[in-house]
Amino acid sequence: MPDGATIQRLFADVAPGYDRANHALSLGIDTWWRRQTVREVGVAPGERGLDVCAGTGDLSLALQRAGAEVVGADFCAPMLVRAAAKAVQRPGVRFLAGDAMSLPFADATFHFATVAFGIRNVSDACGALREMARVVRPGGRVVVLEFTKPRVPIVGHAYRFYFRRILPRLGRLISGVKSDAYRYLHDSVMLFPERREFLDLMAKAGLREPRMRLLTGGIAAIYRGEVARS
Repeated sequence: MPDGATIQRLFADVAPGYDRANHALSLGIDTWWRRQTVREVGVAPGERGLDVCAGTGDLSLALQRAGAEVVGADFCAPMLVRAAAKAVQRPGVRFLAGDAMSLPFADATFHFATVAFGIRNVSDACGALREMARVVRPGGRVVVLEFTKPRVPIVGHAYRFYFRRILPRLGRLISGVKSDAYRYLHDSVMLFPERREFLDLMAKAGLREPRMRLLTGGIAAIYRGEVARS
């Protein structure tokens, strides 16, 4: 896996065309995935939430629309610039620089924490989950949206062909970048622990009752765990 500085540069490169490429490459399904994630969080009006690896802010803004006061944190400044532009005149959400491995918040600050398509980009997924749990109060929720690999043979073969052969070329074309960012997307998804392995990571991080819900034939999954009550 590339080091943190390399990943930071990759995301800085794709930031200008990031939203356009995401929506096109997923055929718009990514918007529905985020809506399902907000539903899984179960936002109560006035709750405080942290969105880690917030990128250009789509999940943060969706959580804010559901009634939460949201802080979106990311370690890539060009992504945060675009997130902040979307949040103009949206007083319930703010964005700041923050590393998922060392979150700049006190213990038990938030009612919930989320991360969408970002946990596989950190150097230690279990450590990041532990940090998210630390800043969430007892009884709160940690919810993760991440890619998975479909296991139905026909779907799986088509998915792997698209991800390896088509997506990197389309990603470069749509986003306008010439880096290996979309090749990295393929490689990171293929190597990242998923399903039962990821649930085990959540449990290792101290989250209680970890569970998952597969989306779109197993292309993505929502994972959820609760912070232990004191």
